[in-house]
Amino acid sequence: VYRRLDLVVEQYGRGVPVQITGGDPTLRKHHELIEIVRYASQLGLHPALFTNGIAATRFLLTRLAEVGLSEVAFHVDTTQRRQGYDNEADLHAIRLEYIERARGLGLMVVFNTTVHTGNFQELPELAQFFVQHADVVGLVSFQLQAETGRGEWRSRGFHINRDTVQGQLAAGIGALPWDRVRIGHPECHSYVPALVAAGRVFPVLEDQRFFEDFMRDFRHINWDRHAGLASMVFSAIGAFARRPRWWPRLARQAGRYLRLFAPQVLRGRRLHKLSFFIQNFMDANALDEERVHACSFMVMTARGPVSMCEHNARRDQYILEPLTVACADGSVIDYWPLKRDPAGMSKRDTADRADHIPLVSV
Repeated sequence: VYRRLDLVVEQYGRGVPVQITGGDPTLRKHHELIEIVRYASQLGLHPALFTNGIAATRFLLTRLAEVGLSEVAFHVDTTQRRQGYDNEADLHAIRLEYIERARGLGLMVVFNTTVHTGNFQELPELAQFFVQHADVVGLVSFQLQAETGRGEWRSRGFHINRDTVQGQLAAGIGALPWDRVRIGHPECHSYVPALVAAGRVFPVLEDQRFFEDFMRDFRHINWDRHAGLASMVFSAIGAFARRPRWWPRLARQAGRYLRLFAPQVLRGRRLHKLSFFIQNFMDANALDEERVHACSFMVMTARGPVSMCEHNARRDQYILEPLTVACADGSVIDYWPLKRDPAGMSKRDTADRADHIPLVSV
């Protein structure tokens, strides 16, 4: 695991968000998980714990925060079939418990929801729930069900796509400008950063031309989404101060923000950051080469970074590869991570492993 984290720094540099995931990483011995997070933080990365939350106790989250955990992403939805919870509304009790576990620890709190036929109609109310708890929740991700090659959940219904999911969220919290910020391939991700005040959602990047010009002219600056709102504002002011030609545009944009947010602040309402994300993963048997090449959601393997959808499609080729370990006495040992005899692989598995060259976004 340490070597994979080293590879992230070698490939992308410091300041990169890294998901510590699995399976569920809290099933690992907790002292090992703590050391993994500590190591990632010491490398200058932003480690995030991706978990179903069952074993992510307040004590564990506190320890992880102390060694550098930046965020915790709880996956809670009806695909998990938790006993006694029949719908997404029932699961709010668990979500509230997790919110309280993470409250005040300085972590960005994320909730991941798999969108499928069974909970599609509940999306408006679910979006409202997250808005109501924006004092703790900083990002919500709606992940469209996909055929990943494992598990019982297969390809989604035809009525579930980015447009229909956006429509369901709009029914709950109002229309959002999903096309303003582009991350990776346009068919893969939709993202809206927003502020919430008194239960209302205020998108902050509605001027697409302004945003695109800004990212072009200030691409050398790392706008760290893990930083606090005040820190991001001061970074923006410093960047603009060095480019006087931007001042008129900044003044117009500042005027717009004042019109939006000043009335809320003057009424004593606090502003909270809340971002909305839709992830449209590809089915494992229907990969699109262009989307794979443009992927911004990578898995670090021994061969280097690989698109998440590419990894899902050929998961066993990566998971079942031996780990070569150099011992103190100079000998080298190959460990097989899963207890499966490589000789038992089919001819097709073996051929794929020998011939496959992963498509990597650099």
